[in-house]
Amino acid sequence: MTVLSMRSPLVGTVVAVNVAVGDVVAVGAELLIIESMKMEHPLIAEISCRLTAVRVEAGQTVDVDQVLVECVAVDAQEPIVQVEIDVTTEREDLARLLARQALLHDDARQEAVQKRHAKGQRSARENIADLVDKHSFIEYGGFGVAAQRGRRSEEDLIANTPADGLITGLATINADAFGADNAHCAVVAYDYTVLAGTQGFINHRKKDRIFEVAKRNMTPVVLFAEGGGGRPGDTDAPGVAGLDVMSFASFAELSGLVPLVGIASGYCFAGNAALLGCCDVVIATENSNIGMAGPAMIEGGGLGVVKPTDIGPITTQTVNGVVDVRVANEAEAVAVAQKYLSYFQGVTTMFSRHSDDALREFVPEQRTRVYDVHTVINALADVDSVLELREQFGVGIVTALARIEGKPIGIVANNPAHLGGAIDTPAADKMARFIQLCDAFDIPIVSLCDTPGFMVGPQAEETAQVRHFARLFVTAASVTVPWVTVVLRKGYGLGAQAMAGGSFHAKDMVVAWPTGEFGGMGLEGAVRLGFKKELDAAKTPEERAELETRLIASAYVRGSALSMASHTEIDDVIDPAQTREVILGVLSACPVPPRRTSKKRPMVDTW
Repeated sequence: MTVLSMRSPLVGTVVAVNVAVGDVVAVGAELLIIESMKMEHPLIAEISCRLTAVRVEAGQTVDVDQVLVECVAVDAQEPIVQVEIDVTTEREDLARLLARQALLHDDARQEAVQKRHAKGQRSARENIADLVDKHSFIEYGGFGVAAQRGRRSEEDLIANTPADGLITGLATINADAFGADNAHCAVVAYDYTVLAGTQGFINHRKKDRIFEVAKRNMTPVVLFAEGGGGRPGDTDAPGVAGLDVMSFASFAELSGLVPLVGIASGYCFAGNAALLGCCDVVIATENSNIGMAGPAMIEGGGLGVVKPTDIGPITTQTVNGVVDVRVANEAEAVAVAQKYLSYFQGVTTMFSRHSDDALREFVPEQRTRVYDVHTVINALADVDSVLELREQFGVGIVTALARIEGKPIGIVANNPAHLGGAIDTPAADKMARFIQLCDAFDIPIVSLCDTPGFMVGPQAEETAQVRHFARLFVTAASVTVPWVTVVLRKGYGLGAQAMAGGSFHAKDMVVAWPTGEFGGMGLEGAVRLGFKKELDAAKTPEERAELETRLIASAYVRGSALSMASHTEIDDVIDPAQTREVILGVLSACPVPPRRTSKKRPMVDTW
């Protein structure tokens, strides 16, 4: 009968011997335990056997390869005593973990959640669950608590400051439509039920951590910003003023690298507002109040006592351009955030389109009749694919993200219903910032031009129009994405050149619909200035009026779309029904940019 020797795998001290000579053990049985470098290493039976010798005892030091136990294989029929392991008893360490995890969830904070619901709002975790793909959220720093151990018990902090009022993590959004590789996103959500959403020492560290992860992996960030600014009650925080915190600089550094989406609901003041303002797009609910200072800071500055609802209401922040998209509630805000992110996640094959022929009807044949440019945008784009940004600000220009046959595009369009389509200061700022956004993330630009030029007059110049309008030229000169301009009707002067990226020959293509009309300035004004001598020489008012009418009619013929095309000042005149085909043809001829590994632009202008 062959004797099997079991040897020590390492140098150590025997701390327990579990068997004796004559014992019959099963394969896998734990024979003895050797301690080495503070770690316990069990000696395991390699076969079912009867022990014939145990050559060590507890407390003995052993060397590598030293024989510890000898045994012989047992007959298959010989009974072996099996040691039963109780797997029903929960481990204490696991029990502690599960109990602590449970305190992070809404079920443990029903009173706080019910207060949110009573105000028509959702909890931070409910918003995250609605935003991200199911079961995809991986939380970072959930066990953090407020840095107030010097004034509160550990139990109090765990129960009442979960996650230190800030939930952070990674997830996927829209993975079913665009694939998991294109859907990764970081989520940062302030929890107003914890210390009023204030920014504490620990949650600043959590932000720093998740922003660094987002930077390293180039993942977009969705920020739910609700609450106030710094938290003076964090007694455990080192330092004096906390002005060396990196969170704001770290978040700002992501601008232009990854899409940044901000959502505001309820009160969003001070530090939360500063983070929100860094975002590429700000989505805000009807009950939002957004401001760089809340009531306490305003009163502390000696500026009087104000109610929080008087600070930056939604009506103010949409008209002044702070808010890009106004929504009814958090559920709609989440849906808009998902839609916004989709434009940066790739091409979709799931789309439906409008009839091409419909485009022929939107611009009236009568050249002085106004129309709604939104009808053109919606008909040109795929069904339900348009997301307009800053709708109530700079209304002379429409800026929108959309898709044409599933391909993301950015649309800028003059609004002839406002100032006849003239570009004023707010409109110039709005467009310049939007084309930066498109260029930063390689989204082609489609410009729908119908403008008499820039706004004129003494009042216009009080708005620093010279500088603001020039932003369109310097910004357009810096972008490299494909740019197609379609002149719907008016294409006059510097305004038309700005809509075409600086010049009708500066970008990839300029085409006009048959309704297109062109000139270095408005043709009526050009006639009155250019032919002043001839008009003044007319003998009667009737003769002057007849000459002026004739000269203007001649100017319109010369400035028609076909005339411009015959001089190759524009690339083509097209049937409006061909517009989608022309845009897609130009875009397909442009090289597809490689997947970026760094920033293309230093940042996206916040204004």
